[in-house]
Amino acid sequence: MDKFAALEPTRLYSSSASATNKRASRAQPISRWIGKLPADIHLLVLNHLPIPDIPAYARASRATAGLSRDEKLWERRWNDLSITRHALDDTLDDLESKQKPKASPYSPPTISVDDDFGDFTSAPRMPSVPSLSAAFTSFAFADASPGKQTFRTRYTRAHSILNKCLAPLKQPPHAVLSALTPLIGVSLLSQARSLRLLGFFLSPRVQPVRNWDILLAALKAAIDRFDVSLLTAFDAADSRGDEVMMREAARASWEVWPGIGDWEMGKVWAEKREILYEQGRWNPLANFTEENTLDFTPMDEFMASVIRALEEHGTRAVFVFPPAAGVLVGFAERVANEVVGEYIAPLLTRAREISNALYLTAVAASFRESWRIVDVLTTLSSNFSHKDKDKAEDVIFMMFEPNMDEYLDEEIESLKQAFEVICKEWARSTLALASHGLPTQAQQTRFLTAQNPALMKRTVLASFADVLLLPVTIVPRTVGAGVVAVGGAVGGAVGAVGTGMVQGIAMLNPQRWVGGTGSTNNSKEYTSFGLHDAEGEAAIFEIGADEEGGDDGVDESSLAQSSTRDTVSINNTNTAATSFTPSTFGTSQTNVASSTSATKATLAPTGNLDLLLSLDVALQLIHADRDALKRLEIFASYPGHYGTRVRETIEEAFCEMLGVLCNRHLEKGFGIATERMNSYKPAEHEETASVAPLLQFFELVHIGDTIQSMVQVFFDKELAPYIDKTDFLNVVVREKKRFENTLDDCVAAGLNAGTQVLMNQVDHIILTLTKPREYYPPEDAPLELGPTQGCTEAIRCLDTHCKLLKGSTSKEVLEVFYQEVGIRLLAILQKHIKRQIISLNGGFQVIADLNAYYSFVASLKVPNITADFSHLKMLGHVFVVEDAKDLAQIVRDVTRYGGAYRPEDIYEFIQRRADWKKIEKTVDKTMYNLSFKEDCIVC
Repeated sequence: MDKFAALEPTRLYSSSASATNKRASRAQPISRWIGKLPADIHLLVLNHLPIPDIPAYARASRATAGLSRDEKLWERRWNDLSITRHALDDTLDDLESKQKPKASPYSPPTISVDDDFGDFTSAPRMPSVPSLSAAFTSFAFADASPGKQTFRTRYTRAHSILNKCLAPLKQPPHAVLSALTPLIGVSLLSQARSLRLLGFFLSPRVQPVRNWDILLAALKAAIDRFDVSLLTAFDAADSRGDEVMMREAARASWEVWPGIGDWEMGKVWAEKREILYEQGRWNPLANFTEENTLDFTPMDEFMASVIRALEEHGTRAVFVFPPAAGVLVGFAERVANEVVGEYIAPLLTRAREISNALYLTAVAASFRESWRIVDVLTTLSSNFSHKDKDKAEDVIFMMFEPNMDEYLDEEIESLKQAFEVICKEWARSTLALASHGLPTQAQQTRFLTAQNPALMKRTVLASFADVLLLPVTIVPRTVGAGVVAVGGAVGGAVGAVGTGMVQGIAMLNPQRWVGGTGSTNNSKEYTSFGLHDAEGEAAIFEIGADEEGGDDGVDESSLAQSSTRDTVSINNTNTAATSFTPSTFGTSQTNVASSTSATKATLAPTGNLDLLLSLDVALQLIHADRDALKRLEIFASYPGHYGTRVRETIEEAFCEMLGVLCNRHLEKGFGIATERMNSYKPAEHEETASVAPLLQFFELVHIGDTIQSMVQVFFDKELAPYIDKTDFLNVVVREKKRFENTLDDCVAAGLNAGTQVLMNQVDHIILTLTKPREYYPPEDAPLELGPTQGCTEAIRCLDTHCKLLKGSTSKEVLEVFYQEVGIRLLAILQKHIKRQIISLNGGFQVIADLNAYYSFVASLKVPNITADFSHLKMLGHVFVVEDAKDLAQIVRDVTRYGGAYRPEDIYEFIQRRADWKKIEKTVDKTMYNLSFKEDCIVC
């Protein structure tokens, strides 16, 4: 008996709550496999199963019943109804309230009586076997926990409410709306939302009943009838100006619109606007004057009319139509394409026939005018989102797309033509000047004659930055403003440069700051520049010098204020300026404060090397590129393919400018200057203090450095916003680096040739100005402990040219130049000493010259060169030592000169002593311990 356990008492009849909990506990654990398939496969099948089939599936087994209660399944079914997504909860509540039976006012009163049978409501009802149509209702409510809002209970409630609205759909088509009206309400908006909710209920994703497809077709027919009635009511309200009724009908129509195709009501409203049919009122060709220039005053009037129509109709569209309908943007798109686009097309065609420059200006101006539509659309709606703004901008972008390919190609081609004209005109003008010659004053360099070239360069760059800040007229308002239309490709290309360039070049002319310290007669002097166009007409620019001046020094404020005191008068602005040829220059006597300034003021280079480079040409090229850039900036916000093309065109325009400026101007000018320096022969020129080609090359270096700084300023202010300056693979960054490297290579090659020319000049000075007995004076001659004339002139020549290079190039290049000058000067002096016969008194003269050379080299502040000249200065002592044995000891001391000279080298120098034949044996014996009587055998 011990092996039989005692039976525990059990309850034969459990309460309703305990039974419910037990069933819930059985429903929670779902095995991973149901039959031969995983539970996930069953759940995937349930997601696509029609609603009437779910009860039959649930009755297959306890596992399938538990799976049919899974919240993921009913969450998807609830989302398929789109009640939460489209905010239809209130509509569902209204339908439920209309379906509740109303209590009859005549029902007899009832009295609650306790019949002692107790409360049977908690006991579960055993439903009878339901029919197939009611299977879901009885199944869904079974075991539902009261008060718990799950996705299953939400869907069950919606299903039961909407299922009661399906009966009227079985009526004939003309009677469906009448039968539905008691169930869905009488207001247009409530009817529309209810019909929309029924459409979601009868969708293929839900399939609530067996005949859902038939009921859905009947519902769609009813919605079409309802939409037609709304459109009729909307037209009637529009004709009498009833915006409230229009708003109600429009919102109701938007609710029942399926979202496929165009919304009929918005489309019909837009088609009835008068602005779409008034193209004949405006003449696009009225924007051209009799002189074939642009005057956009008629287009201003046209756009003002379009803007007024947009504001009038757009305000009504914002009030009447739902924002999501996009009726305002759609209406603006039709206005842009059918009104503005049709107006712009013949305007651009006519501009293209006249000239390329006029076409470019017309394209940019037309786009700028059309962009006013975007501004209006933005101001009409207060809740205009960023996405809506993008749609409004796309209206203009899409309207202008047919013109973009031709415009971008033409922009680059016209820019190339403009660059070609500028370069050819510069070559023509320089050739004319070189062939006819100029007065000496006209040939004087500009930067080199200034007391402070660095300050003048900073002033030029400050003025250039101000020029870049000048506004660019995109939309011409008056006749002649903007671009000059001339026939032919050359005239059109030059016209694209614009009139702002003329004033900018007058501001940047360095001649304005030459002699800026004042004038002796205290009167205003003028410099005239002739501007020649393609037809030979000229415009005169008179540039006044400063009225006030100081006696010495350079006042930075006076230089900065000179631009405001100077006056520029333009006699003819209708001609595009292509060349700036100095014709006559005023002379000015300037008080100089230092010997350096006096030396600079007396320099008069020859050979017209200063005509090889020009700030004017560089400024013309930059201005041509800037005008194109300002036009392209208007299209910089273009999205997609054309946005990429616009940015590529901006980069290509800048690269084209750099290529022309580098290859056609800087490289060519520096190359000619280098060739001329290589062919310079000092013996053919009387002037010894200066090397004319080298001075002019220094001027070219100043101009090249200023041009590079102008390009850098232009790059930082205008182009940097469109590229990544840190991207070394960017085509603009690479082209700019190539431009800088080419300029550095040209300067380096020129400095190499210039250094050779300079040192040839120094060698020539030393040879010609050193007297035959300079270092072998007579015994009774007085001893002068000062440098010789040849030494003084050579140092003056070197000092002049070395100081001229300061401020025009980098510190590294300057140090290399100084080092090269020192090395070559050292070789020249060693060679010069070895040519002389030096006495004891002449040795002191040699030491005086070497001290002067050392002082000059020490001023260059190049340590290794200074050390070499210090050793050379010490080497001069060998010419003043009288005792031959002491001289031999000096020669043998290898540490005396820091290893710069070997004893053999010093032996060569002492051979130039006048008494060498007397002391040679003693020196040799002491140096090499030789005894000619003992060690030499003559056979």
